[in-house]
Amino acid sequence: MAAKNLATCIFCKIIKGEIPSFKLIETELSFSFLDIGPLSKGHALVIPKHHAEKLHQLPDEYLADALPIAKKIAIAQGAENYNVLQNNGRLAHQEVDHVHFHIIPKPSAEEGLVIGWPAKPLGKEEMEAVYEEIKGKL
Repeated sequence: MAAKNLATCIFCKIIKGEIPSFKLIETELSFSFLDIGPLSKGHALVIPKHHAEKLHQLPDEYLADALPIAKKIAIAQGAENYNVLQNNGRLAHQEVDHVHFHIIPKPSAEEGLVIGWPAKPLGKEEMEAVYEEIKGKL
């Protein structure tokens, strides 16, 4: 990442304390806080302290630290239903170019994350081709 991105990243500024936040849990590798534009009461974010724009750019140890924090926050929220959301890139609805996980309580059909799921089923041959391509790269 370019130094300019680090200097202007809102999440990096929150981690450094340059922007105030309602901090929930902080570890050596992660920082979590309440979202200032919540979709429901208790909507929180978990952000790695390593600046990476997309998930595949983030070192694994940061991922290993972030998800247990997301779990603790979900439990503390007390919601029976909730979403854990992580987007990568503008087309995937990422607004801040720093990996982050949303933990969003879903107390009712009207509150929390509202999404559509426009499934596009593939035929058997196309599914097999996609499977072989991905499997071959793993």
